[in-house]
Amino acid sequence: MAAILILLAGIGVGYFVYVSQEYPDSRFHFSLGLDLAGGSHLVYLADTSGLSQGDVESSMQALRDTIERRVNLFGVGEPIVQTEKSSFFSGIDEERLIVELPGVTDTNEAIRLIGQTPVLEFKLFVTKQGNVDEEGTLNIDASYEPTGLTGRFVERATLQFGSQGSGLSNEPLVVLNFNKEGTDLFAKITREHVGDVVGIFLDGALISAPVVQEPITDGTAVISGNFKPDEARELVRNLNYGALPVPIKLIGTETIGAALGGEALQKGIFGGILGLLLVALFMIVWYRLPGVVAVVSLGIYLAVMLAIFKLIPVTLTAAGIAGFILSIGMAVDANVLIFERMKEELKDGKKTKEAASIGFSRAWLSIRDGNFTSILSAIILFWFGSSLIEGFALTFGLGVLVSMLSAIIISRTFMFALGNYQNRRLTRALFGSGTYF
Repeated sequence: MAAILILLAGIGVGYFVYVSQEYPDSRFHFSLGLDLAGGSHLVYLADTSGLSQGDVESSMQALRDTIERRVNLFGVGEPIVQTEKSSFFSGIDEERLIVELPGVTDTNEAIRLIGQTPVLEFKLFVTKQGNVDEEGTLNIDASYEPTGLTGRFVERATLQFGSQGSGLSNEPLVVLNFNKEGTDLFAKITREHVGDVVGIFLDGALISAPVVQEPITDGTAVISGNFKPDEARELVRNLNYGALPVPIKLIGTETIGAALGGEALQKGIFGGILGLLLVALFMIVWYRLPGVVAVVSLGIYLAVMLAIFKLIPVTLTAAGIAGFILSIGMAVDANVLIFERMKEELKDGKKTKEAASIGFSRAWLSIRDGNFTSILSAIILFWFGSSLIEGFALTFGLGVLVSMLSAIIISRTFMFALGNYQNRRLTRALFGSGTYF
């Protein structure tokens, strides 16, 4: 009964994988990476020199969220935006932003989607004691210093026009509303610097330099930068998309055409199917009836893995598919260990059910150790590897974990369901392996 239930469940999962891929409106299509679907790969270097060490991680997370929100608003399907530190062994302290835009094969368009997001900063105008030169002139050293208040604290931006009595008749104004953290910080700055100038910089350029008249505690700032109406509207739109918390610089681009990606996908699928057929043929020819059990178990394993890829979802790349195929090899290897142990027990005259039980029991330690070391390797690769290596590590690690459960639960259940037979010639012919009849 258990074997029948597992078989029916496997067929159901396989049906879900097939149907969800066939319907265009399904939410569970496979998510393909750039090397398979085509698109643009952009690498940005983030300038975190103006941040304290404790603020770097949160600022990079805010940067990732902002860029992801930005590309989502432009309708880019399944974008991948992630942060990446410099190489673990390089010793160079760099923070990078990796942006992958499937389907966007125009590099200039991809850069435009990212580059229009402004960097908004509030800086305090500070004068310091200068030096007297040879002519007796006092030179004052003045500069703008960061306050820590940037665009990442902006909750909403709106466009307003100055009233007649405000002295800013019909002038476009950009009104910023800060979040809770930004409100507290802005209140602190204005409270401590009444009478001082707080410069508002957009992409490094000073656009407004108001004097703090009184503490502002309601979390609202007004930018009057002599904007034209269209310029003000664009600034409001971009700020609502999300102002960047740190400046970024494009340092690398790569574009993969849709045709090239489709060709890579077709070759990958063909190679995978051909490899599976050869493995299935070998298992059936060499291990006979247990080989058939292994092939059925392998089919259920494939259905479960493909369903996991759809449900998580996992973005499949060429490296990720390679990791998945490698995990299939691990699944077959577990069955080989079990069947070889079982063959030894059959040679000792045991019945098929007892031979299978002992074979699974004795092979388990080798399967466990081999799979655990593979999973540990996948975790290390995922933790320290680049985005390309992460795809391989994720599919490989998931595949090994599921394959271990498949060999111990599914294959074992099917083998026990075959019955218990005496060690006779027909039994050896069906349950033996290789040249053992």
